[in-house]
Amino acid sequence: MLSLFGAGAVLMRGAGCTINDMWDRDFDRKNHTEPLGLEGTSRDLQCNSLAMAGLPGAGYAGMRPGLTFNWGALLGWSAIKGSCDWSVCLPLYLSGVMWTLVYDTIYAHQDKKDDIMIGVKSTALQFKEDTKQWLSGFSLAMLLSLCVAGMNCNQTFPYYSAVAAVGAHLAHQIYTLDIDKPEDCWKKFASNRTVGILLFTGIVLGNLWKQKDLKNAEEPLENR
Repeated sequence: MLSLFGAGAVLMRGAGCTINDMWDRDFDRKNHTEPLGLEGTSRDLQCNSLAMAGLPGAGYAGMRPGLTFNWGALLGWSAIKGSCDWSVCLPLYLSGVMWTLVYDTIYAHQDKKDDIMIGVKSTALQFKEDTKQWLSGFSLAMLLSLCVAGMNCNQTFPYYSAVAAVGAHLAHQIYTLDIDKPEDCWKKFASNRTVGILLFTGIVLGNLWKQKDLKNAEEPLENR
């Protein structure tokens, strides 16, 4: 099931980024940039790694990917359990949306000059110098949602340890971010792969811990 959803994430994000490049091809031609070039491909691969980590990613660029790419939180639970437990799935989905807003806003600061030229709205242009405050708010909402989801499905110590580590990583990421340096924005954006790895590891280890606790609880009953 994990490999199936991983393949779906690659295909969906690959299609999304390709369509985005098709829409931007006239601007790319004028500015001598290459559609589906290394940077675009790297972003696609980064989005895929985030999705495969388990939570996963105009009005504004960042919002629509957040609302669409994170449907995996609902589909994955339904595929395994047969239905949605909304007390778990909705907080998990919300955490994914908030996370997407964090890393996509950081990414958008690389392109803000081009966005102004072609009239594209983005969270980077909307938040401007208040970006770090907004990112902090999104990160807090993400962490709280992860905690609510964990409590509602009886998650264990490894999961909450991973959430705490993610919080520390995001705090450092936002504190050290320089929104006026595209290379630093790319570095911070790419570092979100660490967030995905931490969460994925925490979910796997948390579930293994949960199974061990259930087994230990059942053994005394069997011995009666």
